[in-house]
Order: sequence, then structure tokens, then C-alpha cells
Amino acid sequence: MTATSRPIRTARFAIAAAALGALAACTGANERPKADLAASQVTTIGVNAYLWRAALETVSFAPLLQSDSNGGVIVTDWYTNPRDPNERVKMTVSILDRDLRADAVRVAASREVAQGGLWVAAPVQAATVQRLEDIILTKARELRRQAIAG
Repeated sequence: MTATSRPIRTARFAIAAAALGALAACTGANERPKADLAASQVTTIGVNAYLWRAALETVSFAPLLQSDSNGGVIVTDWYTNPRDPNERVKMTVSILDRDLRADAVRVAASREVAQGGLWVAAPVQAATVQRLEDIILTKARELRRQAIAG
């Protein structure tokens, strides 16, 4: 550091410290700004943080193949329940919005059954997909309540 840069650096530090002091004086020494957690979380991800976390928790029983928090897509690999080794499922969860809304989550599922040593596509009941969406929404709402209360 040169002798001429030291006074400049000291002046910059003093200005930054004064700005921080002024900011603290505006909000009060012990007050924290209140955030509106109801609408959506302010995060670095592109979708609602509560829905994202709830979706990850909901499908955590299956191996994760891909997750993109900016695009809001979670894709699992095939999961076989140990109690029924002749059936497997694969899911894709899409979070569609930054707001915590019922229409902001979509689940798509594929199901296969073992027949003659091969995996054959089988239908997925619409109620199963709807139930997964409901579980995600319920968990997301609970996470939001915990964040507001906490």
C-alpha cells in the first residue's frame, strides 16, 4: 500500500461506517425490518421457497435425478417400494410461481410394472398425483406458518 492510497482507503472506510450508522439510526438500534413472508420468499431461487422446500421433502423418498431451483423443476429417478418390487414410479414436480398458491405446483408421475422380466408402462391414478400436490401444498403452508411465527 502506498502512502497516497492510505488516506483514500481511510476516507472510504469512514464514509462506509457513517452510512451504516445512519442506516442503523433509521431502523432503530434493536429493530429488524419486518418482511412480508405471506406473498413470497425473497430468495435467490426463481420460485416460491416454501413450495420448493416442501416439494423436495415430499419426494425425498425417491432418488433425485435432477433439480433446478431457478426453473422450479425436480425430477426423481425410478423408485421401487421394497414391499412391492414389481412396481416402480418416477416423478416430475414443477413449481410454477413465486407465490404460494394452489395452482403453483404440478406433479407428473410415471409408473411401470414388471411383466416377464421387462418393465411395462402402467397407468397412474389421477388421485395419486392430486394427493402428492396436496401434500406439497400442505407442507409449504406449514413452513410458511413456522417462518412467520418463528
